[in-house]
Amino acid sequence: MSRIQSIVITPIAFRDPPLLNVYGVHEAWALRTIIELKTEDGQYGLGESYGDEQTISQLRQVAPHLEGMDVFNMNAIRQKIEEVITLPDPDSGLDIAPGTLGATTVPRIFSAFEVACLDVMGKITGRPVCDLLGGKVRDEVAYSAYLFYKFERHGFTDDPWVDKWGEAVTPAQIVDQARAMIDQYGFQSIKLKAGVFEPEEEIQALEALRDAFPNLPLRIDPNGGWTVETTKRLLDKFGNGLLQYLEDPAHGKEAMSQVSAMTDIPLATNMYVIGFFDLPKAIELDSVQVILSDHHYWGGLKATQELAKICKTWDMGLSMHSNSHLGISLMAMTHAAAAIENLTYACDTHYPWQEEEVIKGGKIQFKDGAVVVPDRPGLGVELDHEALAVLAENYKNCGIRARDDVSEMRKYQPDWKGTVPRF
Repeated sequence: MSRIQSIVITPIAFRDPPLLNVYGVHEAWALRTIIELKTEDGQYGLGESYGDEQTISQLRQVAPHLEGMDVFNMNAIRQKIEEVITLPDPDSGLDIAPGTLGATTVPRIFSAFEVACLDVMGKITGRPVCDLLGGKVRDEVAYSAYLFYKFERHGFTDDPWVDKWGEAVTPAQIVDQARAMIDQYGFQSIKLKAGVFEPEEEIQALEALRDAFPNLPLRIDPNGGWTVETTKRLLDKFGNGLLQYLEDPAHGKEAMSQVSAMTDIPLATNMYVIGFFDLPKAIELDSVQVILSDHHYWGGLKATQELAKICKTWDMGLSMHSNSHLGISLMAMTHAAAAIENLTYACDTHYPWQEEEVIKGGKIQFKDGAVVVPDRPGLGVELDHEALAVLAENYKNCGIRARDDVSEMRKYQPDWKGTVPRF
């Protein structure tokens, strides 16, 4: 039996470009938390999760209670988390699912520890994590170019840092961004984050992308920023196979259902189906045809496999959502995706937007838009403690404790609302 000896929770901050979305703009620093789980027999495993104060507090609350537990007994570990974690106040709005207190909190916290435990299990058994999930069904996992409208640099700061990607606020600049990203990473599909400008202007960018990359599938994601009426008006513009899928055009399951009834274009979501509790209503309404999973809040890698089985049963597509992340999360996503037969589309990733890393050897390499599934034990990556120390110092000094795109945008536009739908 391999027991947990200690767990180290380290908040970090790393550079994030001024990426625009329907809610506002990214701040200069993105936050994450690195979990380092050590066993009594000298092994260690890694996890990566969100970096907001609530998540950090909950991870630190749970960690001491897991000491002495068998790293292989994930059921017992989840039960312990359910027993000891402090859930949000029912009136706080912090736990998203109404009437299911803890429905989002427990999966989010469990996932961080599950990945670290699977990493340890792989090192103990000498097998990669995908083998612990039943074995890989593909040797590499495809990811999509994730394009953003963006400012050239962060305003309202004395920080001289400027990212390498440049300004992107016009269709031509979006095409330039895509070309640079595809040249470097070899992506074979393209997603555009939308909800920033008037929809017709964003569709012009899509059409420019189609002209520049006629053989690459396209997606667009307004983050619920369009009304049903606006989406209906735009549907004809998506004809002739312009879109592989349309992600979260309208706000909420009911609105998505209305859009779904108007079009044969598959609708995808990472916003309105965020846990198993959301599936019955979404299926009843036919709100979505593609689920963009995210192990960070669905409850881990094995929960992602459970979701895949449900998607297969109901003939729904499946891919993966992304947020600002580093290599530990990327490798966890890759192992999960490698073990899921019905992964229908290339996964999202913010990874090209991040310059820093916490793993030895620096940033993970892509080939033709894909990450090769490693055959090394565990996740296949090791922690760079010197790099971790630098990013931990960033966290202490950056002054950000929770992501707030709305407030950041108000620095540029004081009357900014950040509400949806916008158009």
